Amino acid sequence: MIDALLLMLSSPLMQRGLMVAVLVGISAPVMGTYLVQRRLALLGDGIGHVALTGVAMGWLAGSAAGLTPHDLLAIPGAVVAAVIGAVLIEIVREKGRTSGDLALALLFYGGIAGGVLLIGMAGGTAANLTGYLFGSISTVTTLDVWLTAGLALVILGIGLGLRPALFALCHDEDFARSTGLPTRTLNIMVAVLAALTVSVSMRVVGVLLVSALMIVPVAIAQLSARSFRATMTTAMGIGAAVCVTGLSITYFQELSPGATIVVLAIGLYAAVAILRPLLHRPAHAKDPHLDAEDDVQVSART
Repeated sequence: MIDALLLMLSSPLMQRGLMVAVLVGISAPVMGTYLVQRRLALLGDGIGHVALTGVAMGWLAGSAAGLTPHDLLAIPGAVVAAVIGAVLIEIVREKGRTSGDLALALLFYGGIAGGVLLIGMAGGTAANLTGYLFGSISTVTTLDVWLTAGLALVILGIGLGLRPALFALCHDEDFARSTGLPTRTLNIMVAVLAALTVSVSMRVVGVLLVSALMIVPVAIAQLSARSFRATMTTAMGIGAAVCVTGLSITYFQELSPGATIVVLAIGLYAAVAILRPLLHRPAHAKDPHLDAEDDVQVSART
């Protein structure tokens, strides 16, 4: 067993995959914690479908430029499309012209349709999108590792550095506005961070499962954590653990990495939910973040 693990760790493919898995596992739940607090758990799905159109745009641009392979610009294209889509849905939500669920539905259908049409224009087929739909850690390149690291640092830097202000916004937007916080700017920032998180996670679990990696570790953490800060920290650890474990399993068994990681996370949630009452922990209220006053420290100047 030890020899098999050493062989796995000596593989350049697995080294790149494990680095990306750790980065994604840590950064995705950070954004997911804010989305859960705002009751926007499905936002990642909508943005993910738009990112698929961005992947096809990058493929089309790479094909037109004669790049080999054609998908060298897929991730940058996904980032651009996801950010634009996230900002648009935030504007629609703010203006109140379309309900949130309808706006998400438009992203779902338009993203998939746009991706399939554009990939066809690039000379590819819908099968070329499979790796992005369900994750394809085996195709991760050194460039992907660097891109993932850069995006993860942005997510962690802003998500952790601005945690008090972002928590105030997600917990009670009216309160945040009354304290003088720039709520519109922060709302756009949350949308952009969600888009970056989707782009980062796409290689590991795919756009169809990306929301699960953002949300399920947070749901597990909420079963035991007593504060927003503890929820986020615990979720980051859980995210990294299930990503690394799931990827390691697929090294020994021919399974889909993305599906394996998500099933592990959901299985862990079920196990914790069953065992929690047996540990005689006090039940939490609907809002699990009981120390909001400790988490939100908005100065008088803001």
